Amino acid sequence: MKRRNLLALTIALSATAALPVFAQDAAKPYEGTQLSVLMEGHPTTDGIQAMLPEFTKETGIEVQLEVVPESDITAKMLLEFSSGSGRYDVVQNNIIYIPGFVKAGYIDPLDELATKLPKYLDKSDFVPGYLNTNVVDGKLYGLPVYGESTFLMYRKDLFEQYGIQPPKTFDDVTAAAKTIKEKSDGKIAGITMRGAQGIQNVYVWAGWLWGYGGEFINSDGKSALGTDEAAKSLDAFATTLREYGPVGVGNFGWEENRVLFQQGKAGMTMDATVNGAFNEDPSVSSVVGKVGYVPVPAQSDKLKGGSSSLAVHSLYVTNASQQKEAAWLFASWATAKEQQIKSFGIAPNSGVTSQAALNSEEFNKRYGAFKDAMLGSIANGNPQYLPTVQAANEIINNAGIAVSKAIAGTASAKDALAEANTANDAALAR
Repeated sequence: MKRRNLLALTIALSATAALPVFAQDAAKPYEGTQLSVLMEGHPTTDGIQAMLPEFTKETGIEVQLEVVPESDITAKMLLEFSSGSGRYDVVQNNIIYIPGFVKAGYIDPLDELATKLPKYLDKSDFVPGYLNTNVVDGKLYGLPVYGESTFLMYRKDLFEQYGIQPPKTFDDVTAAAKTIKEKSDGKIAGITMRGAQGIQNVYVWAGWLWGYGGEFINSDGKSALGTDEAAKSLDAFATTLREYGPVGVGNFGWEENRVLFQQGKAGMTMDATVNGAFNEDPSVSSVVGKVGYVPVPAQSDKLKGGSSSLAVHSLYVTNASQQKEAAWLFASWATAKEQQIKSFGIAPNSGVTSQAALNSEEFNKRYGAFKDAMLGSIANGNPQYLPTVQAANEIINNAGIAVSKAIAGTASAKDALAEANTANDAALAR
């Protein structure tokens, strides 16, 4: 080969080697980026998963979405965070864990990313109470992907048949459950609630705790589960489930509880407001149009608006992510009003965090049967419903053990909570 031809070939090969593996599209600067995202099993997630091809088509970003039950997600996240694996770019969880995640440096503030890449973000569209729970020390750490409160759902037809009035106190709840079970000769459970140990049973029992005037942590920063109010609330909760609940309720999580009520096998349930969407969906429910909705009752006169929760689950960009800008684009796209409104046609998603979605004609059409009760519960919802401290996960786990013992009858409510109280004080002192 002539020297001149060899030189030309060498230059050509060098130029080829310098080219990127894929051609960059100016409109899609993140084309070919792959994100790993961890989310909870939930109607919101179902909607996002179905729309992912649209996100990839628009941005060129590919998303590997891993979905796990809510009861497992925190332990999985903490394991990955503490190991430094860097496995996930975006994760989802309850805002109660934000203080711990921020202090440990597991998640990043989003303000700079929001300023640099504002394409999908409209802060003014979020329900203010949902967005504000993601702010720590003046910095935004998460975008609310779904929010909810809790309310009491009851069978209007059974209440009318047996002459029962909608409950205003927990004594009323227990009395109504007793009547329904006895009048139906045990064919219909008086009430069904989550009994599975951990975040599942604690989330629902927390309404009873607050409703009896109790709390998780007192003003001195100590555990408050050793009080008379806490013991009374757990005793009432566990006794009502044991005597008037369905068989196997100690193993019920969100899905088992929801399905039993939809099947018409329980007279009442107390759970997340998102459950209303399933109750009113004729494709999965036999109680459409038969359900009444009221805030979670209160036993204490201190709580005039009931003892419903205010729960927010958000998307966070992890500190370990090597592609934070693409991760931000996914988080802001997934929580944008356009995607939230589209989700109505994909899954029974009433837990939207967008005001435009909440006020849309489609939302009213699908969820008008419980919208007013849901908004009332949200308006009066307690953002401290579950503890929002660094040790939240440990506190909830300890409380969950106590609740399970009380439901099973292996320990009195007072003794079970005394044990949890000691463990929680130790966790808070660390």
